[in-house]
Amino acid sequence: MVEPDNLVLEQLRAIRTEMGKMANGMQTMSAEMTAVRQHLGGVVTIQEHDHTDIAEIKVRLDRIERRLELSDK
Repeated sequence: MVEPDNLVLEQLRAIRTEMGKMANGMQTMSAEMTAVRQHLGGVVTIQEHDHTDIAEIKVRLDRIERRLELSDK
């Protein structure tokens, strides 16, 4: 028969092993989340640049339409 002290120690060792696996998984997830955040930051920066370019193009198009008297304004 297994002694109660040994049974408790076995369970604690199993818990420690599982906690170690969870800690490794959390570190991996943390690194992946950091990569996702950096990528998303780059996407937002590019999007903001594109919005600026589009706004400039609209201004130029409005000016061209006025000069050619094509605008309804």
